[in-house]
Amino acid sequence: MSPRFTFSLFIALWFLSAHPTTAKDYLKLPLLHKTPSPSPTQTLLSDIHRLHHHHKTRKSSVKSPVVSGAPSGSGQYFVELRLGSPPQPLLLVADTGSDLLWLTCSACRHNCSFFHSPGSTFLARHSSSFSPYHCFDSECRLVPHPDPNLCNRSRLHSPCRYQYSYSDGSTTSGFFSKDTITLNTSSGREARLEQLSFGCGFQISGPSVSGASFNGAHGVIGLGRGAISFASQLGRRFGDKFSYCLMDITLSPPPTSYLIIGDEKNTVSSNPKMSFTPLLINPLSPTFYYIEIKSVKINNAKLRIDPSVWSLDEVGNGGTIVDSGTTLTFVPEAAYVKILAAIKRRVKLPSPREATPGFDLCFNVTGEARPKLPRLSLELSGGSVLKPPPRNYFIDTEEGIKCLAVQPVGKEMGFSVIGNLMQQGFLFEFDRDKSRLGFSRHGCTFA
Repeated sequence: MSPRFTFSLFIALWFLSAHPTTAKDYLKLPLLHKTPSPSPTQTLLSDIHRLHHHHKTRKSSVKSPVVSGAPSGSGQYFVELRLGSPPQPLLLVADTGSDLLWLTCSACRHNCSFFHSPGSTFLARHSSSFSPYHCFDSECRLVPHPDPNLCNRSRLHSPCRYQYSYSDGSTTSGFFSKDTITLNTSSGREARLEQLSFGCGFQISGPSVSGASFNGAHGVIGLGRGAISFASQLGRRFGDKFSYCLMDITLSPPPTSYLIIGDEKNTVSSNPKMSFTPLLINPLSPTFYYIEIKSVKINNAKLRIDPSVWSLDEVGNGGTIVDSGTTLTFVPEAAYVKILAAIKRRVKLPSPREATPGFDLCFNVTGEARPKLPRLSLELSGGSVLKPPPRNYFIDTEEGIKCLAVQPVGKEMGFSVIGNLMQQGFLFEFDRDKSRLGFSRHGCTFA
């Protein structure tokens, strides 16, 4: 996961299966949802933890449901990954802000139910196709190692040890390994893809990877730009793009949405209402998906914010990333004060009697069936405009109280973040091949 973890809508993506084929299928993974979710204050604290550390004959893809972790007390979205031989189902946090796919592992061989409830961890010894990389395999160079990194040249089975750290001090460590995943493709065929690389974690600690915000998750499925990410590994087989919808967590029953690896015809790039903005690359933070904000409007009135506030400079500071692993949206202090003031002037609702910890701007909406809240819009590079509904940036912190779910980020944080709450209800396509991000309010309910 990325360095900012939270009540972020965890994507439970149901990874279906497929046979190796010369045709290129896509992966379609349904996005699911769970309840109750953590409080907004817990969400904010968790977000801040993350910020302090961020030849195909025809084209098809893999598609699976996206699921929220709220039923288990988490606010995130999960992907169900079926790993091993025979397949073991595991729920992993979908995170565009990190690269490594890792999961909790156990070396248990017999009577495993005595130590672990069914499905609570990956039982490596129960998979006939599981194998850790050797410490001198070339793949072992792709992951960070513990210090000291003990590698015995004389031993036939000296495993590749990894240690992946987040800036809040959270870590996962264990064996960098490979195994077979089972997937469903758009053609309806089941595929078993061999040698998916992942971290088999035996030691996990820290707020980003444990505790209430991580309830129900068995690990993280990194969708970043690095070579070891899930998106990169499957992109080499299905096409170098992926898309998802994060559905409104307040809807009941929650609608089904999907994570798609590859290009599903008639749903993504072919969507006539899709807008695009360039994806930028920061050599100092190559994992992240950067975009450029040009200006901000409140009720179509452009705010007087110096454009340099949003710039990604020559030493890698600044800029804005799109992160499914962070819930709230974070903007530079200079922009935040202008946004706060503009919204305050336009809202004719009373303030709560008591302040809400962690939030600077809240309103009492008791008795208001449809409270009138300002419309925020972001003009992006390339001429596209992201114009989310107010529910994407105002959250209910308690009954009758709505607070602005945008927070300031200081220069030491390095960059702004478009969190998953701001992304709700949009179809997002990360087109890595063409280096662009597409988004649309249409297409989230495709079957």
